[in-house]
This record gives sequence, C-alpha cells and structure tokens, in this order.
Amino acid sequence: MALPPILRDRLRLPAIASPLFIISGPDLVIAQCKAGIVGSFPSLNARPISLLDEWLDRITSELAAWDKANPDKPSAPFAVNQIVHRTNNRLEEDLALCEKYKAPIIITSLGAREELNQAVHGWGGITLHDIINDKHAHKAIEKGADGLIPVAAGAGGHAGALSPFALIQEIREWFDGPVALSGAIANGKAILAAQAMGADLAYIGSAFIATKEANAVQGYKDMIVESTGEDIVYSNLFTGVHGNYLRPSIIRAGMDPDNLPVSDPSAMNFGSGGNTEAKAWKDIWGCGQGIGAVKDVLGAGELVARLAAEYEAAKAELAAKTALTSGAHLAIAAE
Repeated sequence: MALPPILRDRLRLPAIASPLFIISGPDLVIAQCKAGIVGSFPSLNARPISLLDEWLDRITSELAAWDKANPDKPSAPFAVNQIVHRTNNRLEEDLALCEKYKAPIIITSLGAREELNQAVHGWGGITLHDIINDKHAHKAIEKGADGLIPVAAGAGGHAGALSPFALIQEIREWFDGPVALSGAIANGKAILAAQAMGADLAYIGSAFIATKEANAVQGYKDMIVESTGEDIVYSNLFTGVHGNYLRPSIIRAGMDPDNLPVSDPSAMNFGSGGNTEAKAWKDIWGCGQGIGAVKDVLGAGELVARLAAEYEAAKAELAAKTALTSGAHLAIAAE
C-alpha cells in the first residue's frame, strides 16, 4: 500500500520526529518541519490547555508563511500526540483544538479509540498509533488507525521489548499500510535499515533531545552526547510502564540502576510524580539505545541535514555493493 500523500509528497527524509514529553514544543516542531521531516509534540506539553491553542496557532501560521516564501521546499506536516489512556482528562478538549487547526497527523498512544480515529478522518487528518506488539497492532487497525508506529526494543521513553526485526516481520505478514519504526534510530544508515526491514519511515526521538531547539536542560543534552547504548536502563519503576532511561540520571537521583524495584503497572503516572520521589521525565531522563551516534548538540535543521546526507550515502553504498555482487554472480554464471 502506498503512503498517503501527506507522508509521501513533502518529506525530505523518510522520518518522523517522535513527540518528546516536556521536550517537544513549537520551536523544535517548526524547525523539524522546515527541515523536511514530520515534527511532533505531545498535546500535554502545552499546559494549561489555553497554551495548546497558542502553540497550534503559531505552528500553523509559521509553517504557512514558510511554504509561501519557499514554494520549492515546502514544510513537512506536523503531528500532535494524544494519550488515549483513561488518566488523560484533557483528551476531548485537546482533540477539539486539533480539529480547530486541522492538525494533519494525530499520533495516539496507550489506547485505541474508534471515535477518535473517525473524528480525525472527519477533518481530513490521519492517525498513527504506537504499539509494542502484534496484538496491539491488530487492535489499532481494527479501530480505524491509518498506520502503525512499532516501538521496538531500544527506543527511548516507553518502549517494548521485541526486536525491530521480529516486530516488523509479524506486522508485515498482515498489514500493508504506513509503518514508522521506532527503536535506536539515530543515523542515516539506520533509517535505510528500517526501510529494508519493511518500514516506510523511521521514527526518531532521542537524537532530537540533544538539539538547540529542544526544551531540555543543558545537562540532559550533554549526558546524551557523553553516553552510549550501554548507559540505558529498562525499567517500569518511574511511570508504571516499561521504558528506557539514562543510567547517570538514575544514579544522580540516588538509586542503583542495577537493582531497581518493579513497579505496580496499575499505578501509571505519565509525567508528574511517577512511582518514586524522583520524577520522570524531569529527574529521570528518558533516552534510547541509539545515542552513541549523537556526538554534538546541533540545531534541529543541522541534524536533519546530517541524517539526510548519511541516508543518501548509505543508499549509494548499498547500490554499489549490490552492483558488485550482481557482477560477481554474472561472472560465475559465465564460467
């Protein structure tokens, strides 16, 4: 199945910047969209709800102005993340504001609701639902989601435990719609690898924390630059849902990252107190395993340009290897 036009015609790079709790705001989203990838943010980052109205007005206005001034390189669409879990008492109001501004893409998390998908389709948008296993993927599509975001092992924040190879393989046995793969993707080669596995797009988060436009303290950005995949700890202690976090931030909070207790999953708390005195994501910093590729704090546009150059180089390298292999096969056949 071909990608819908909104994900096919206006992307410089086949990538979506994932919505980062606290960190993603208008500055980052606008920079990402201008650079040519889908920029996104969680609606709950805008507090109080009146701020969401201001953010959506600014994003749509600035991107429209950019498109008018740059008809040869229009901006990519933006996306708003909605937490569908019952603990989110703002969902209906937030969705109404998304309808007001005709948000082109809605990313849904922690629950699938048919009426939400229908509402988004009503204003001409599409929905992508993030999942961690094939069971949840089936449920999302049955309830009307247009595409899937498999959050595989190694992804930052709330993440699954399945290898991206296993998860994509199971989904592609029955689903041929849009798929954006998440999980330790932080360079151009990884974007091409995601496509080779069967994804249409890469879903990139942690690398954008270490950008100038990100609403993260400098210490968080520096820790990402200084850390590698071995510095990531998988735990459900901090929110009740398993996720990946930076080991140094756990140690700094006075805990032993190698001996964390298991939390009660029913005590979900997605941003304020968590299940410890240390707060996710304020004190305990989420991050994915791909951060070894992050060497500097860059502007978001610079990061996208770097990813695009790496992606094109990876395609050229693969084409050369394919041609070399094909030539060798022809030589053997001629013998």
